[in-house]
Amino acid sequence: TSTLFAPPYSKKHYATDEMASPVNTTDRLKHLRELMASSKYNVAAYVVPSEDAHQSEYVAACDERRAFISGFDGSAGCAVITMDKASMFTDGRYFLQASKQMDANWTLMKCGTPGVPTWQEYLTNHLPAGTRVGIDPTLLAAAEGGRLSAALKSRGGGDLVAIEDNLVDIVWGSQRPARPEDKAFIQPMEYAGESHTSKIARVREQIEKEGAEGLIVAALDEVAWLFNLRGSDIDFNPVFFAYAVIAKDKATLYIDDIKLTDAVRQHLSGIVVRPYGEIFGELSLLSASLVQSKRQVLAGQTASWALVQALGAENINIAQSPITRLKALKNAVELQGMRQCHIRDGVAMANYFGWLEDQLLNQDGNLRLSEVDAADKLEEFRRAQEHCVGLSFATISSVGANGAIIHYSPKRGSDALLDVTQMYLCDSGGQYLDGTTDVTRTYHFGQPTDWQRECFTRVLKGHIALDRAVFPSGTSGYGLDPLARLPLWELGLDFRHGTGHGVGSFLNVHEGPQGVSMRKTTVDTGFSAGMTITNEPGYYEDGEFGIRIENTCLVVKVDTKFDYTGGAGYLTFDPVTMVPIQKKLIKPELFTEVERKWLDEYHQTVWDNVSPRLEKGGLGYEWLKRETSAL
Repeated sequence: TSTLFAPPYSKKHYATDEMASPVNTTDRLKHLRELMASSKYNVAAYVVPSEDAHQSEYVAACDERRAFISGFDGSAGCAVITMDKASMFTDGRYFLQASKQMDANWTLMKCGTPGVPTWQEYLTNHLPAGTRVGIDPTLLAAAEGGRLSAALKSRGGGDLVAIEDNLVDIVWGSQRPARPEDKAFIQPMEYAGESHTSKIARVREQIEKEGAEGLIVAALDEVAWLFNLRGSDIDFNPVFFAYAVIAKDKATLYIDDIKLTDAVRQHLSGIVVRPYGEIFGELSLLSASLVQSKRQVLAGQTASWALVQALGAENINIAQSPITRLKALKNAVELQGMRQCHIRDGVAMANYFGWLEDQLLNQDGNLRLSEVDAADKLEEFRRAQEHCVGLSFATISSVGANGAIIHYSPKRGSDALLDVTQMYLCDSGGQYLDGTTDVTRTYHFGQPTDWQRECFTRVLKGHIALDRAVFPSGTSGYGLDPLARLPLWELGLDFRHGTGHGVGSFLNVHEGPQGVSMRKTTVDTGFSAGMTITNEPGYYEDGEFGIRIENTCLVVKVDTKFDYTGGAGYLTFDPVTMVPIQKKLIKPELFTEVERKWLDEYHQTVWDNVSPRLEKGGLGYEWLKRETSAL
């Protein structure tokens, strides 16, 4: 197998023991405040977002500025530093982690809880009127920059100051990791299913439909998808640093020359290739002609405030990029790839859980194997599969109380030992040349309590309800989300995360625009056949255990007896994840006959697809045979 992505736990980021001891940020904050107060910058507040210049969810080590300045390395959060206070704004997934990782210099702002403002509200409503707020304009989404700038001005003449020098980078100095220089590589037709020239033509049709002059492509996965290229600049995400501008008569890719091989240059024949940083200057030159033609350029929601400043706000229309939806609708080759890679992933998971159970029950592994030991072994089983090039995110291998930390990431040294008296939650995924996987299973290798079984069964009932849903094409995930929560709501329980997200095709594990959640953002996107979605309800008891059951699904058409939609038709979810759900954790008396039938049929499908690829009589085979038997 290829080793495109190095084993994640070998990297400094995962080897540290940050969950156990907070980083001392006193000197870092002192240096930052000195810069803020200097005559060159002169700002009373400075914002450090999580994102990079492309609004990426996961970022390269050189872009982990918020983690450097605060010690908190969860994937979501925003730091606001004033002269006398340092505040970290994050959501419910990270309250526990952030409180453990940050030192006494920091105040945790628990977003989504009563009385706690968002970081934007904090800047506009909780700082003195007229405050100058500094930010690196490349790290702020364009729409956010416009809104925030207007809000600060309206409140006593405050100002959002675009500071081109990133102040955290200055504090970080020579210790800051270098920018990645890995080569981009071609995603061939056998996996892509459509040429990049065809994709560019389809994007131009959308630009024309909008009456626009062109499209700025800033999201890294959109650039990769459009040009049928992949890279390894960001851990777990097969993307590379680049921008693109698609005009009627030419397509320009902004990428540094060091990233191009001869094969990629040949692949890009007919595409104008320019250095990565030159996009800002070239957009500035374009602005005058746009003013004359009175036409605008489209840009996706990941375009930065810096790109808008270069082009001029009046020349740009910020909206959902047409590529977002085109990419979400997988073609037949991509859909087949998703099915096939999930079967191979199921083989890895069966081998892993067969091995893990044997270690814990028969090989003295109980209270000896750690969470990272287990995660490393799972990665080994995954990488043994055909076309696997690495993981799609850092494995969440969590036992007992750690399972209640929704986006927990074990660190060697502070990770817990596996214990057969505790629940074990494992959320993991792989990057394969033909698709991306994401699966969560919760198992108990000893005797679960009656309460744990009740909670698990209710989570599973919600999972099955969402999986079985049949709904009109165009229904939003916001409308479907309560199906997954109802069995928990009946007891007054719930979970603090979305129920589902799209998954890329050998791209980012989190992909939009579709999603299933209570967030208003999912209202605007309806489901269409060809999309992917995860189904992952959960339940978490702080200090005790966590439960999550996640399958990746394809959105498929379903035949109904009648069609009230007038031809649009109906859809359902078809799970492609091939991993058993533990029967020991189910209270059968809470199950309906329909739910029992669903589970038995799902397990039969898993057995039929995965067992022929396992070594007969091996640990994985015997484990799978038992776990997929009828309830």
